[in-house]
Amino acid sequence: MIKHRPLNKLCSEDTGWLKAKRHFSPGGSDDRAWRGWGALRIWNDDEIAPGAGFPPHSHANMEIITYVREGAVTHRDSLGNEDQMKAGDVQVMSAGTGIRHAEHNAEPVPTLIFQIWIAPDSQGGCPAWGSQPFPKADRSGRFVVFASGFKSDSDALPIRARARVLAARLAVGQSVEYAFGERRRAYLVPSSGIVNINGVRINAGDGAAIKGVAVVQIAAIEDADVVMVDVP
Repeated sequence: MIKHRPLNKLCSEDTGWLKAKRHFSPGGSDDRAWRGWGALRIWNDDEIAPGAGFPPHSHANMEIITYVREGAVTHRDSLGNEDQMKAGDVQVMSAGTGIRHAEHNAEPVPTLIFQIWIAPDSQGGCPAWGSQPFPKADRSGRFVVFASGFKSDSDALPIRARARVLAARLAVGQSVEYAFGERRRAYLVPSSGIVNINGVRINAGDGAAIKGVAVVQIAAIEDADVVMVDVP
């Protein structure tokens, strides 16, 4: 099953400084407000205005992955970490017993991010943070793993869940395949471009919820940057 979730039908929010499309929501009962997809809890498509950002706030017992699509964002947290992440960079926060952080766009242009929350395999543990650049050229025509809870993905940022966050850059006409293990689910969003997933057309910003499929073939109808999460 591949369920197409169009961008224009997702829950949305516009506070002035933040424009957000929410693929999942902790509340609500209609089709727009899915509560999660397996261990995937949240996937937000955020646009942060220049000079604005998320004030200090706390999280616990969640793996939070941020992919900077355009612009830059500055991170500060209660562990003493501070870093500016630019387009193509990824950060992971393993919130564990608790971490407090802030994210700010100090640039003169809007910043676009995907923020993805995955439930950890177990609660607790010391909080942790890390970031890493993932140049688009390195994922041209193939999937690269941004974050993973599998030891075999040694080049990825570690998370505390049996899950993967992957991305691929596909030129028009290119395709890539991905095989799933048993009892796995996936969710895919093109950051840009249009793709065909096993015959289902998915536009930029749309979601594709995948379940009960052994292999997906993702073909680019337009040049596309796709991000996918593989979760139990």
